[in-house]
Amino acid sequence: MISWLRKSQQRGGLAARCAETLMMLGYTLFTFSPLAWVFTMSLKDTALIRSSPYSIPTDPRWANYVDVWVTSNYSQYFINSGYAVGLAIAVLIVVAAMAAYAFARMPFRGSEYIFLAIFTSIMLPAQVLLIPLFQLLVKYHLINTLTGLALVYVAVQLPMAIYILRSFFAQIPRELAEAARMDGCGEWKIFWRIMMPIATPAISTILIVNFVALWNEFIFAVIFIQDEGKRTLPLGVMKFVGDVYEDLGHMAAGLVISIIPVLLLYVFFSEKFIKGMSAGAVKG
Repeated sequence: MISWLRKSQQRGGLAARCAETLMMLGYTLFTFSPLAWVFTMSLKDTALIRSSPYSIPTDPRWANYVDVWVTSNYSQYFINSGYAVGLAIAVLIVVAAMAAYAFARMPFRGSEYIFLAIFTSIMLPAQVLLIPLFQLLVKYHLINTLTGLALVYVAVQLPMAIYILRSFFAQIPRELAEAARMDGCGEWKIFWRIMMPIATPAISTILIVNFVALWNEFIFAVIFIQDEGKRTLPLGVMKFVGDVYEDLGHMAAGLVISIIPVLLLYVFFSEKFIKGMSAGAVKG
């Protein structure tokens, strides 16, 4: 009887694992299929895409990638996006970490109200911020510049970054800071030498989430950037589809190129990203 129960449990466990595997496989295929479709489109011309959008090309047009990168100024758009997003994330992490550390470990009178005011600004839609941000950029001569666009990205993404890092810093045992103070460390050294290395998972989470959001950002870029040579990738993709000119193959190739940095970033930081996302789930 006991051996029969054990065999039943083993069969039940095997069935559960098979079901989980099938579900994960199905979800992977469901998620990967749009990427695969865009990749096959990037190897065809517009006429073939219109006549047979889901077919696998027998004569792939790898020249689409060369045309997009070289002749369509896409390489410059790539550099522009890299500069704007890279500068924004670097400033965002430093400013958000310092603010979050102050809110979590150095409370002052009215700090909770200030943090609440910062956090509630997340609810503001991007359209509400366009006019005041435009006026500020014009006033400080930052309109139509990638640096100005990067500062806009910092201002928009700062509240969520502060919220994530504040929650992470609040969970770090205070004994670490106390021991460092006994050794003669000041708050500045404690922040950079102890707190920032410990907060690497949360910082990785902010890095990935904001990189994906800003790398694909369109609204602020199309409003604040007018010069052709300063366009970012989303504006560059827009060139391939218009009222007169339309090249779906080049558009798909441009999308594939824009996806590559996001995939590489997630491959290298995925483990720390998961740790950072789950850091607030268990206290201790």
